[in-house]
Amino acid sequence: MKSKSILLIILLLLCSALANSQNCEHTFSGLVEDFHDKSPIVGATVFIKNQNKYATTDIEGKFTIKNVCSGKIIIQTSHVACEPLILELNITKDIYKVIDLEHHVEELNEVNIKGNVSLKTKTAQETLIKTKTLENFSDASLGDAIKNVSGVSSINTGNTIVKPVINGLHSSRILISYNNVRLQDQEWGIEHAPNIDVNAAQSISVIKGANALQYGGDAIGGVVIVNPATNSRKDTLYGKSIFSQQSNGRLFSVTSSLHKNYSSGWYINGQASYKRAGDFEASNYNLTNTGINSKAFTIGTGYKRFEKGFELFYSRLSNRIAILSASHNGGVTDLVNAINSDTPLIIKDFSYDINNPKQEVTHQLLKAKVYKRFKGFGKLSLQYDYQVNNRLEFDKRRGDKKELQAVDLALKTHTVRADLNLDASAGYTHKFGVSGGFQNNFPDPITEVRRLIPDYDKYNLGIYAISSFKSEKAIITGGVRYDLEHINAQKFYQKSRWQSLNYQNDFSNIIIDNDVKGSQLLTNPVFTYHNISASLGLTYTIDEENSFIVNYGLSNRAPNASELFSDGLHHSAARIELGDLRLKSETSNRISTSYRFNNDKFNITFEGFYNFISDFIYIEPSGVETTLRGAFPVWSYKQTKAHLFGVDTNLQYEVNEDFLLTSKLSFLKGRDITNKRPLIDIPPFKTTTTLLFKKENWKNFFASLESEFNAKQNEFPNNNFQAFIAPLNRYELVDVSTPPSAYHLLNFSSGFEFKMSKTKVNINFSVDNLLNKSYRNYLNRLRYFADDLGRNFKIQLKINY
Repeated sequence: MKSKSILLIILLLLCSALANSQNCEHTFSGLVEDFHDKSPIVGATVFIKNQNKYATTDIEGKFTIKNVCSGKIIIQTSHVACEPLILELNITKDIYKVIDLEHHVEELNEVNIKGNVSLKTKTAQETLIKTKTLENFSDASLGDAIKNVSGVSSINTGNTIVKPVINGLHSSRILISYNNVRLQDQEWGIEHAPNIDVNAAQSISVIKGANALQYGGDAIGGVVIVNPATNSRKDTLYGKSIFSQQSNGRLFSVTSSLHKNYSSGWYINGQASYKRAGDFEASNYNLTNTGINSKAFTIGTGYKRFEKGFELFYSRLSNRIAILSASHNGGVTDLVNAINSDTPLIIKDFSYDINNPKQEVTHQLLKAKVYKRFKGFGKLSLQYDYQVNNRLEFDKRRGDKKELQAVDLALKTHTVRADLNLDASAGYTHKFGVSGGFQNNFPDPITEVRRLIPDYDKYNLGIYAISSFKSEKAIITGGVRYDLEHINAQKFYQKSRWQSLNYQNDFSNIIIDNDVKGSQLLTNPVFTYHNISASLGLTYTIDEENSFIVNYGLSNRAPNASELFSDGLHHSAARIELGDLRLKSETSNRISTSYRFNNDKFNITFEGFYNFISDFIYIEPSGVETTLRGAFPVWSYKQTKAHLFGVDTNLQYEVNEDFLLTSKLSFLKGRDITNKRPLIDIPPFKTTTTLLFKKENWKNFFASLESEFNAKQNEFPNNNFQAFIAPLNRYELVDVSTPPSAYHLLNFSSGFEFKMSKTKVNINFSVDNLLNKSYRNYLNRLRYFADDLGRNFKIQLKINY
């Protein structure tokens, strides 16, 4: 007992000696400043966690903590508008430290909560589609999801191939950016849908006009920016699954995502989707061979801190898409018979089979990105991405070739880019960037069919600069971009075609072999395009309720490979398409203005624009040509002067706390100025009105009724032509121009949510085309052969975990 007491006394003496020997007279002082512009941060708290001592910064951002003990100290610096910062220091003497805080993170999160999230531009006509809305389209396509934006419609090949149309323009005039990568997927074709799984998006920005110069200068119609899920610096694991079942087409789809984040900055996430449907139905008959089988997944990982980070990302999408059997024509006679028939010429029982004609498209994307922030300067990002797009189109062929694809295109694209964002000043920012790319197109000769698009190599270089100035009431943004595009092709021409196009006078220098088997020429067309684009915009806030935007955009678009080189039968379009080597770059001058009024009860936006396009490229019927497969209409690319103008409106009125009324309207006109006629494929007048009932205390129950009216397009070019019908031994009119009648649809949706332990579950139910209306959409390429979809019941189960 005595020895234990002696031992205890010795230990107490040792502890006392150690405590007395530790120096607790050091002073820790310093400055807390903004990382961007090095301005002092007032009212920040500097807390030494392991010694329970703290101080608050003064009006100059300075602080002082006295009586700090020597050794390791853990410092947490925080401010209401900043992300907390933790540092570890070893104290052996008095120390002065400058601490940099990111002063914008919490402010941005606050904006996200209010709903004015992450707009890519501040002075352009931009609409953000959020996660909750996108989840309603988990079983649909990107085109379906964004066509609910006023001024945005779609041009369809049936209901599974959906291409966005922004203010009357589509295909190569719409730039799609996916996770900061410009999508390269042969977007030139009418029946080529964007190869993006809408479930991979957390939000989508739709920008009208070429006002997002950092993405490209040739987006004469607009830019669609697909934003994937963001990653936070918290130790979290979360995900969701959405299951959908439809009556029409007996469609089933499922999508799941899982995200793992670490407070250290590391993260990994993945997402996968599957969708399968059989033959869809019009209101009165089956649409034979219209199913789809789609598989997609993405995986991403990286390290994300404010000062630095990197990202690795991979996505793959594979689509097998059937094309309506009745739309496949053996020639002009079949086309005339199909157009004159009220019902499809081929109607069979329901099947999940996907037969010819069909498409099989696989798109892969690989991205690597690294970034670094520099104090008081800005952020530098470097990125490389690689895309492979393989497109197979299957025709109705006979004999041992019936399973052999008629089109086999492999498009490979490499891109490198560097972006510098100078954001050190709170009043203005400057962005600079440079990008370069190489693209190779290879049409596989295994098809044993004349190539529609030839082999080519394409090189591009882009340089941009954008500045933004912000005051209390106004934001002014201006930018300029230069793009160089160089294309080098190897192209076979039939000698008869070469002469009929009068190329012998203008392009004799590109012939490299004038005696190829089959009366052909081998040529080497080489073109280089230099294009300048610019944008200038102003956003002005009059008061808390009123604001307006004025914007001017100049954009130039080089002709794509299809417009230059197409030469042959486009099987899925059942027409011969002819490009033109004489085509020049399109030039667009677009002026737009928007007015916005917003208060607690009423929200309205008016958007107007005028777009003058010189050397506007379009395709139209120019005759009939007989081949071994039969007689087909010939469509030729041409150029003209054109203008488009229109008005889009959005209105939202909160009747009371339970009822919300919304209305959208789009009015558009397009004219061919040179030929004094309307432009082809201009969307008709459309208005959509929705009455929503919602009750949060009823498990977030909601029910809505939507009224959609599409007018008849009364202004259209007359592209009808006369064709000789051999069985009748006479010429007959082929009516490819007359638009279908106006139509009105009613759609209903309802849903609620509940919790199972910590899991939130949503159940939604909807009915599209509630009255089972028979109708045909002017912008559906299959309107010549069949009606659009009839009534469709859908139930959706969403589980957040």
